[in-house]
Amino acid sequence: MKFVCDTAKLSEICSNVQRAVSSKSSIPAIEGIYIEAGDGRLTLTGYDLEVGIISSMEARVEESGSIILNARILCDILRNLPFETVRLESDERFICRIRSGDAEFSLIGISPSEYPELPSVESGFPIVIDGELLKDMIRKTIFAAAESDVKVVHTGVRFEIGNKQIRLVAVDGFRLAIRNEMIDYEGEEKIFVAPKKALNEVVKLTDAEQTVSMNVGRRFIVFEIGNYHIVSRLLEGEFLNYQAAISGHTTASIRVNTRMLINSIERTSLIITDRAKSPIRCIFDNEMIRISSTTALGTANDKLPCTGSGNKMEIGFNNRYLLDALRVCDADEVEIRLGSPVLPILILPTEGEGFLFLVLPVRLRNE
Repeated sequence: MKFVCDTAKLSEICSNVQRAVSSKSSIPAIEGIYIEAGDGRLTLTGYDLEVGIISSMEARVEESGSIILNARILCDILRNLPFETVRLESDERFICRIRSGDAEFSLIGISPSEYPELPSVESGFPIVIDGELLKDMIRKTIFAAAESDVKVVHTGVRFEIGNKQIRLVAVDGFRLAIRNEMIDYEGEEKIFVAPKKALNEVVKLTDAEQTVSMNVGRRFIVFEIGNYHIVSRLLEGEFLNYQAAISGHTTASIRVNTRMLINSIERTSLIITDRAKSPIRCIFDNEMIRISSTTALGTANDKLPCTGSGNKMEIGFNNRYLLDALRVCDADEVEIRLGSPVLPILILPTEGEGFLFLVLPVRLRNE
């Protein structure tokens, strides 16, 4: 294998592909980047057996071939090369020489035959969606996906696509996030759960004004984003019946300015630390919300106006869970629906159905 290409471009692609490479594995090949040269292009692949990233670029290919090179070392070398172009040559023993200007390296590679085969997905009707819209929907739900769970399926985000609508749902046992949008899709209904790692890569690799094409199979999904393909295994298992969770009885409903509520919670959270943990105490009334916290460091009290109707209610919350939801609300004003001090609250837009966030309460100690 012999080729010459642009150093900066190769470095950029390798850095992106490296994020799908396994950092520690009993299989040395998946700690590397698979490089294939032929027909005037390079194809680079990183794959940890769960998520793969594939990209390609133009190059002056003098001899076709392929090799696996250690991802970390290759990326470090490319970032520090002095010249605008770089030459890579490998021999039959998979020794790869890298030259750029006066800098020269020799790396011991791995036979490409040891690289695992990536799954392919052929979808009769791929789902095409605006990239900025998908990024926004992922960002505003992925925070509620579980870090670890008895049910692995809850560590991902559920997609429901059909009837010209896309819905993303995430849940971690303490909170629930839902985003809804209309899209131009008339194919068959698709329901699947994608892991957070793959979705984080979709967010990182999607630029403004790009579209994302999703090809969904029974066990895998491929996201096509510009010059990148992200291949991911889908999560299997029975997802929470979230419809039952959001259909509880409402005894009070208030409207409040989103930014004012965020600021108030942030102020009363200043005395809450990792060592001094405590829930915030919220008293919801028809015209006022009173927020307070008490920890070993002291007390904090604040209040802000609201409008609404229903029973006065006192509820405790994990301040971070409440802030996570409010910070991704795309509305100047939100509606908060309450059932009882032991039931979760719902946070919704005052108009439309673009989002819904559910936050479970925390039991308060009587003072």
